[in-house]
Amino acid sequence: MDTPWQLVDLDNDFSRAPHDRPGPERASFDTRPRVVIGCAARPVDVPAEAYDVLLTGIEDAPRPWVSCPDPRETATRLCEAVTASPDASITLVQVLRLGRNLDIPERLVAESLAYSALQGGATFRHWLATTPRGTARPAAQPVRLDREGDRLIVTLDRPWVRNAVDAATRDALCEALTVAVVDPSVTRVDLRGSGPAFCSGGDLTEFGTSGDPARAHRVRVEHSPAALLARCAGRATAHLHGACVGAGIELASFAGRVVAAPDTRIRLPEVAMGLIPGAGGTAGIPRRIGRHRATHLALSGAELTACEAQDWGLVDEVTGTV
Repeated sequence: MDTPWQLVDLDNDFSRAPHDRPGPERASFDTRPRVVIGCAARPVDVPAEAYDVLLTGIEDAPRPWVSCPDPRETATRLCEAVTASPDASITLVQVLRLGRNLDIPERLVAESLAYSALQGGATFRHWLATTPRGTARPAAQPVRLDREGDRLIVTLDRPWVRNAVDAATRDALCEALTVAVVDPSVTRVDLRGSGPAFCSGGDLTEFGTSGDPARAHRVRVEHSPAALLARCAGRATAHLHGACVGAGIELASFAGRVVAAPDTRIRLPEVAMGLIPGAGGTAGIPRRIGRHRATHLALSGAELTACEAQDWGLVDEVTGTV
């Protein structure tokens, strides 16, 4: 197979840059089977839609550029990550490219289809075979629902696993958010997590337990907390603290307002597992920070602090309280 990435030194090597490729409206661009990474000491005038990640050495670079101390070193690490998980990496950028012209429900369907396909992939099977995942620790009531006048407080309540989302938590979230969607007297929705973290992501003890990816796709689309939160986003605030990993930040990104405590740490780990974000991350996160930065966050697995997330627009406010 061809190399799954293309690295373009935008300071010295415009000859290899994909400037003459079809524009973003052409299917041949959206399905190109490689990750295109551009790097430059300073942002340069290039057709950003021809790239999946753009790296630069200056601080506080404008979107879609990602600032880093050494763009070429960072680009090399991204290429290594793509090489280690090529199917997930290419699928990620294809889903994000296609998502530019889709509404949220359509983006969620595209993400779920891709996620289901990757569940049968060799990289994910290897991850399942080599990663200790502990035993399930379910909760009788994984989501707490409180009503204070016109305010609905939805609290993830499995603090002993940092509010990891299992199937029961997903279903309980859907029930709680349905109340917000259908009840016109609810004018404010606060989404919180109990204990030391808002949400540490999907519950690893359930990864790979579905023997039917096609059925799992239907369940993800028909029971989607992200889709419900998107429908009441204008009234919703997500309150982040501690670990916000995978599904933790993916779900929060659909809230109309995201507030983070200073100890908030954000990360998307799925690509290294052979997957892509599967809780709405390819739909919600790019709407806040753009496709290029979402790609970088997912491919690198890098951790964002609360202040960094605010600089990018993933968080609206950093506050001293949870």
